[in-house]
Amino acid sequence: MKTTTAPATTEADAAPPPRTSLPRRLAATPEVGVVAACVVVFVSLALDKSTFASAVNLQGMGFDLAQYGLIAIGESLVILTGGIDLSVGALLGTSVILMSWFNVRAGLPAAVAILITLAIAGTVGLIHGLAVTRLKMAPFVVTLVTYTVAQGVTLAITSGTSITGISGLFGDVGQSYVAQIPLPLIIFAVVAVAAWFFLERTYAGRQVYAVGGNAEAARLAGIRGDRRIVSMYVTSSLLSAVAGIMVLGRMGVGSASGVGVGWELSAIAAAVIGGVSLVGGQGRIIGIAAGTILLELINNGLTTLQINSNYTNIVLGCVLGLAITADRLRARSVARRS
Repeated sequence: MKTTTAPATTEADAAPPPRTSLPRRLAATPEVGVVAACVVVFVSLALDKSTFASAVNLQGMGFDLAQYGLIAIGESLVILTGGIDLSVGALLGTSVILMSWFNVRAGLPAAVAILITLAIAGTVGLIHGLAVTRLKMAPFVVTLVTYTVAQGVTLAITSGTSITGISGLFGDVGQSYVAQIPLPLIIFAVVAVAAWFFLERTYAGRQVYAVGGNAEAARLAGIRGDRRIVSMYVTSSLLSAVAGIMVLGRMGVGSASGVGVGWELSAIAAAVIGGVSLVGGQGRIIGIAAGTILLELINNGLTTLQINSNYTNIVLGCVLGLAITADRLRARSVARRS
């Protein structure tokens, strides 16, 4: 009988792969650029204007960050599946009006008004998900319809007037502090950690990346992609309503004037700046949070420097354009390496 012997293992084969240095590992992290940008912008503004780093201003940024951050997380979850949600800002504004109307005009307790509004928002998200998965409608079109309808509903309910006399519960949520930290910022942090855990530590979260990266391959692997897509649209709509609670608490009245208008652009910008690919399947929560922080630093910095607010959208558009360009260059680089 002929016997064979295994090839001898050389010392080079047995040696473990060389360890990468910490600077190289950091440089290879997709989010390091936006995190570094946050540090540079903050330090520059703090050195130029001492009031920028004051406790009062930082607390104000914390309130704003929580509002934008929640809808940015919801928007990012949808983008990870390869979709888009243009209704997050308009739905936030409608949620503010619905909670005010249920609480004041219908005479319902604040908690009940919140629950009903959350149920309505969740239903809207469910409709989005089913239209995209069952009817194969383009996410852009579906959510654009909701964007238009939501704005119309908001104006129809208020008739251009504000709803006053809302419950103090909204103020307790939107204006309270815990150890000098704004309560909305803590809520945002909890949601961000929960989203991070879901995406990076659960099987369902990995399925979201798989569906967004290659829906057909995910289907052949036995992943029920439709469920993941629907759940992300529902989550996005719910987070818009939760952000609406914070906005209503800060304003103290149910007003339709400018609330949530254009916020969907900020949410998309924060996601893309944070490394979320517009084609889906790529992006992490830490980058999304950093992207939101960077936008808030820029917005607040322009105000602190007393720059005309009309230039804010110009700066935001330029930052978004650079982020989208970087996203496409990154996608082409990955394609070439593959």
